[in-house]
Parts: sequence; structure tokens; C-alpha cells
Amino acid sequence: MSYVVTENCIKCKFMDCVEVCPVDCFYEGENFLVINPDECIDCGVCEPECPAEAIFPDSEPTAAEWAETNRQYSAEWPNITRKGQSPADAESWKGKPDKAALLSTNPAKR
Repeated sequence: MSYVVTENCIKCKFMDCVEVCPVDCFYEGENFLVINPDECIDCGVCEPECPAEAIFPDSEPTAAEWAETNRQYSAEWPNITRKGQSPADAESWKGKPDKAALLSTNPAKR
């Protein structure tokens, strides 16, 4: 089992979860984070840290549709080990539904 970042993270990307991850299994896209399911140790410390409530165990129905997205982009995007700057408008995107179409497949710009 692992944890999965879901749609709620899109355009929020708060990154509080990155700070607490003991195995550095987060990867960063332009407007979204993902978890590498092969690296996640299922500790769960990231879940309560997410202000957008975007992280769920992969056993949850909410996470199932995002599991493959996490797997795919964790192989393509750069690993992130420290909290970076969240988007300036992150709070305004928090809790908004139907953000899947806004997911950028581009890796984070460094």
C-alpha cells in the first residue's frame, strides 16, 4: 500500500507534505505533486500535513483514479525533498472541485 496525491493538489501544491516525508518519495510537476508508490513506505505522516486534503491511502476510492497518475509522473518529474514556494494563488484554489483538466504534465521549473 502507498499514499496517493489526488486532484485537490492541482494548482495548490502547498508542499507541507514534502517536509515530513522520511523517504523523499514526492515528485514535483508544474502545478501538482505526486508520490512514487514504489518508494512510499505507507507511514501516513504526509496525509494530515496537506492543507488541501489531497493525500489518501491507495485503498481509498478517491485515490484509485489517481494512482496511475502518481506512478507515471513520479517516473518523469524531478524528486523534491524540501518544501518550496507554493503558488501565490494556492489558497484560492483550495477546495475547488473539478480541477483534473487543469493538471499540467510538465515537470516543475527549477
